[in-house]
Amino acid sequence: MRVGLGACWLVLAALGCSSASSRTQAAEETVRRFFAALPSEDCAVLAPLLATGGSARSCEETVRELNEHGISLVAISGSTVDGRDAEAVIVRTRVASGGSERKEPWLLRVERQAGAWRVRF
Repeated sequence: MRVGLGACWLVLAALGCSSASSRTQAAEETVRRFFAALPSEDCAVLAPLLATGGSARSCEETVRELNEHGISLVAISGSTVDGRDAEAVIVRTRVASGGSERKEPWLLRVERQAGAWRVRF
């Protein structure tokens, strides 16, 4: 019986890892889609990729500010499920401002809201 329980724990642990992996992959893809669409300034496309509630600003405000500073995605360095909320992922990015890569990474919180992953700025 002990072997069976041990095998169950291994299966559950593997499922947890793949679940975390699928969350981080989905969050990273949301960040990529957002930055790919950012130059268009099309909030019909961008708004569904932005988190709402709390201190979140409108899509138009967020997009205008990011574009005024010439913010663009250089690369995603990694991501991890937020230890405080299993439905949130912290995505570590490298961004450029006005064409020059910033020294410090940007940590973006990507939250699962209404069944979709959304970036919070």
